[in-house]
Amino acid sequence: MNKRGLGRGLDALLSGGRDFDRGESLLQVHVKDISANPFQPRREFDPERLKELASSIRLYGVLQPIVVRKNGDGYQLVTGERRWRASQIAGLREVPAVLRDYTDVEMTAVALVENLQREDLNPIEEAIAYRRLIDEFGFTQEEVSTKVGKSRPFIANTVRLLNLPTVIREHVSRGTMTPGQARPLLVLPTAAMQIEAADEIVSRALTARGAEELVRKIGNKKKSILDRKRPTNNMKNEQTAAIEKLALALGTKVQIVERDGGGGTIMIECYSEEELQRVYEVLTGVGDASRKRDARGTARLSV
Repeated sequence: MNKRGLGRGLDALLSGGRDFDRGESLLQVHVKDISANPFQPRREFDPERLKELASSIRLYGVLQPIVVRKNGDGYQLVTGERRWRASQIAGLREVPAVLRDYTDVEMTAVALVENLQREDLNPIEEAIAYRRLIDEFGFTQEEVSTKVGKSRPFIANTVRLLNLPTVIREHVSRGTMTPGQARPLLVLPTAAMQIEAADEIVSRALTARGAEELVRKIGNKKKSILDRKRPTNNMKNEQTAAIEKLALALGTKVQIVERDGGGGTIMIECYSEEELQRVYEVLTGVGDASRKRDARGTARLSV
């Protein structure tokens, strides 16, 4: 799936993707004739907020129409799922709707960006939405950042949350951990270490800065254990400290592979071309990296 699959183009879709444009006709559609959007990126709807919206709808009605497309004898929701759900709670039989002709691809793109622009998603849902726009529709992080009004580093850092274990992603989804508390965990080499550190962050209610410090201490403890197992010298210790500092600054795994006879390679784990570009820009302060990358997504810098 790529940008060519969007037909009219995402810009055209979104310029007409508002819930209601002048000149469009409004329909009154029975709520039971509408089915949910199967491409909806949002998975959680706060029951209390839905009740609040339902109370408002009882008083004032649905002020902004939903958007639907034809689906057999009924309709399928494109945008406005909270209003549709709340209308049912409020006991409405019909809701105002705008009918549009969207393909599955167009409908998915509109639903993703509409939720992102309205900030209706939790951080993990947001990360999944960004990842889908990039992977399924072929957009760069720069293009996504323009569409949703967020910086490219923000997009990259949010997507990287998806590399964390499921239990940590659930913490972030529920709000028991913030993205700032979770991101430092990406530096730790194993899922078990990440989960153990996450439990400590939550139980101690550490700040994002506290989480970074905890990860640093875990890294130092691991280094101390390794140091006791093998002879070391000052240069080795300095190299290890430098690598740990670089890994924390870049927010990803870094290691040195030494060569016989001296020298070696610094290996920086990257999970996409966009992340590789971000790492390059952090290291150099400039864009358009000339870089090598192996099949596992590892950037290699010879030293």
